[in-house]
Amino acid sequence: MPGDGPGARVADAAPVAVDDETLAQLALSRDEYRRARDHFGRDLTPVELGMLGALWSEHCGYKHSKPLFRHFPTKAPHVLTELGGENAGAIDIGDGWVVVMKVESHNHPSAIEPYEGAATGVGGIVRDIFAMGARPIALLDSLRFGPLDDPDAGPRNRRLLRGVVAGVGGYGNCLGIPNVGGEVRFGPHYSGNPLVNAMCVGIARRGSLIGATTGGPGHVLLLVGADTGRDGLHGATFASVELDERSAERRPAVQVGNPFLEKLLMEACVDLVQDHRDWIVGLQDFGAAGLTSSSVECAARGESGLEIDVDAVPRREAGMSAYDVMLSESQERMLVIAKPAHVEDVRAHFAYWDLDTAVVGTTTAGDRARVYEAGAEVAAAPIGLLTDPPS
Repeated sequence: MPGDGPGARVADAAPVAVDDETLAQLALSRDEYRRARDHFGRDLTPVELGMLGALWSEHCGYKHSKPLFRHFPTKAPHVLTELGGENAGAIDIGDGWVVVMKVESHNHPSAIEPYEGAATGVGGIVRDIFAMGARPIALLDSLRFGPLDDPDAGPRNRRLLRGVVAGVGGYGNCLGIPNVGGEVRFGPHYSGNPLVNAMCVGIARRGSLIGATTGGPGHVLLLVGADTGRDGLHGATFASVELDERSAERRPAVQVGNPFLEKLLMEACVDLVQDHRDWIVGLQDFGAAGLTSSSVECAARGESGLEIDVDAVPRREAGMSAYDVMLSESQERMLVIAKPAHVEDVRAHFAYWDLDTAVVGTTTAGDRARVYEAGAEVAAAPIGLLTDPPS
């Protein structure tokens, strides 16, 4: 890794001015930025600022809703996961079987690009299930739209309804996962601002699930699946702010899906966890905030640091910066945390499924997420700070 040799360090970088427009784009307040700067003891680099904004967004950090979660019952003898501890919830249903389930919204993207917004919402929720080694078996959805007969908003509401329904069904059909149920309601307060909630249910044998963790220092980070583009940039922060008349300008924040590639990822990951569990220590999907959230959240659970070389990340667009690579939300990507002795076994496994892999980093001792570009350190962020947004 670049961190092993001499090179420019973050501490040597020139200060970067942060104006109100930049903070608004990242859904950060001035007070939140001051708090982060005080913790760093210096100005943040552009990459650090982007990582902070994404992970402190409501979409990733639940900084406004987390206090409410404490009022919900979360523990029972048959519940196998803790609140926020894994990609999805797991419940022991007896006879050695476990049901894994997750519900997630994709409201803002669906309001801008209804087909892709809904389709990638389904893709993300399915990845949350097979990231734990469970096989997805069913999809459900809960949808809300404005009145279809409204004289003014009706045409747009009808377009949103058609696009969302087609996106949900189209992506699931390509994966071979049936949409077994759902519900839809209409009300004037949903005009132009639909609610698109997708749920996926999976099944696995008890004791066969895997966590989203680095497992401590000394392991290898592999990126598997699609090449990285600029689609979805600022998707996490876009999903955390109010929709307005300028929201349509943020179409780049909407991801574009490839369900046939996800089908290969699903089969390969389920097979890897069920048949070669001893090769890896963790598995995580790329969702909101992309490589930033997948790597940092795993490191937080594994109580390790990490080093990432963005030059090793396969790209489908020229001229992408470290900022772009760390925050891209390109779909159909997974992070595999492999044991060093089995890196080539893991790569051969995915090659069998015609999936590309790249070694993009390692886990380290300490608590810093260090990012390198062209041998220079462009981020050295405290993982504890990134994963603990102010409530």
